[in-house]
Amino acid sequence: MVDLHHHLIFGVDDGSPDLETSVAMVQMAAEDGVTHLVATPHANEQFAYDRAAHAQRLQQIRNALPSAIATQIELGLGSDFHLDYDNTVDIGNINKQFAINDGPYLLIELSDTGIPARIDEVLYKMRVVGLVPILTHPERNSTLQRSRGRLREWMKADMLVQVTANSLTGHFGKLAERVAWELMEKQWVHFVSSDAHDLSRRTPRLSAAYEVVRKRMGEDTAERLFLTNPLAVFEGRAMPSQPDPTGVFEEEKKGWLDSLIEHFR
Repeated sequence: MVDLHHHLIFGVDDGSPDLETSVAMVQMAAEDGVTHLVATPHANEQFAYDRAAHAQRLQQIRNALPSAIATQIELGLGSDFHLDYDNTVDIGNINKQFAINDGPYLLIELSDTGIPARIDEVLYKMRVVGLVPILTHPERNSTLQRSRGRLREWMKADMLVQVTANSLTGHFGKLAERVAWELMEKQWVHFVSSDAHDLSRRTPRLSAAYEVVRKRMGEDTAERLFLTNPLAVFEGRAMPSQPDPTGVFEEEKKGWLDSLIEHFR
């Protein structure tokens, strides 16, 4: 499995507090079947993002891993990029310093309670500069929990979606679980990640969610969301073809058909 969202780097945000914990988190992930893991420190008003410093700490983690674990798992670097004012005021000049492994893919994060007024402009400018936004845990945002209309519009503009493994298993409550599964069943989800922060409450384990998805939606879906899609992102490759998302493009198709019928009347 491949985990694209993990607060692994110690002492830089609300994730791992020290090197020992970071090493233990990698070991827990590897023992759970994770072969590729992206460290994604927060980039927001509370936690400043310093790519060079984060890369240095990530290398410390690599160096501290037991050799048996180091050979089982590959570590990468990205960010959990919050769409706050400071981060987005000059979004047209954002380069790939926040992206996963210096590739085109960027994890973007909303607050749990709202949506920025400028988000459509921000998403457009990201695509103009060559970034592919991946929205993290929409199932935990209260606005998107009430209505999926905005999410549908962003997906029409090629935004990708990641849900949290623990949402699928009920860890974040019944509402987040229900919304996450609705998105899954509509084929609106491209990745399932851990959003790991620690060793006890928000852990790096993905296998429980993988098994639930496998039983409910089949092996092919589980493999696509936990391995094939996230591996393409980790390696900076184009995404493979995806199932048609239910309810995203139907309105456009209906309008086209109506126009065709009208033309031949």
